[in-house]
Amino acid sequence: MDYSIEYRPSFALLTVSLGEGESIRAEAGAMVSYDEGIDIETSAQGGLLGSLKRSVLGGESFFQNTFTATTPGEVSFAPPLPGDVVESHLSDEVLYVQSGSYLASETTLDLDTSFGGARTFFGSEGLFLLKLEGTGDAFLSSYGAIHEVELDEGQKYTVDTGHIVAFDGTTNFDVERVGGLKSTLFSGEGLVCTFTGPGSVWLQSRSMDAFLSWLIPQLPTSNSSQ
Repeated sequence: MDYSIEYRPSFALLTVSLGEGESIRAEAGAMVSYDEGIDIETSAQGGLLGSLKRSVLGGESFFQNTFTATTPGEVSFAPPLPGDVVESHLSDEVLYVQSGSYLASETTLDLDTSFGGARTFFGSEGLFLLKLEGTGDAFLSSYGAIHEVELDEGQKYTVDTGHIVAFDGTTNFDVERVGGLKSTLFSGEGLVCTFTGPGSVWLQSRSMDAFLSWLIPQLPTSNSSQ
């Protein structure tokens, strides 16, 4: 039996260098620092209804911040959880991002909430995904390390729903049980998502659902008699 263990630092900091007049959009609370000459505008991207849909259905913040350089400078961002940050360049393409994995993107990309269909109902990430569309750079964050898998035409790849970061709009996917009913209930794996290429799928090495399942029983509870 062959095996490999990959050790990677998972405390990423994204630093973006902006030329005069250039802008980048980021989730509220993602900013770490910025140079003099960087202006910040906080707004509800896509209007009131668009921001409300993204916040309630997509799990993202209602407001977003746009950083614009009046003089060349840098602005840095970090995800809320210890993990990686990766860049994905879109060329008139679509990228679907799971809730909590969107960090920042160029203002040339449209950000919306997309209905994932009834097939996502049983997935831990819910019915709705964030949809990035257009041309520009997007920055994705994770809980743990990020691993990209490139799928050829017709190639299938199965991922636990809690470990999905994002996937190309060219891929097809279906949410399925792990094996039979017994495996689904007792294997600890639950439901999985099977992707069919072509396209790329980004995975995270850790699952927030699994962490919370471990953490919550460890938390002290108040004594009702006191």
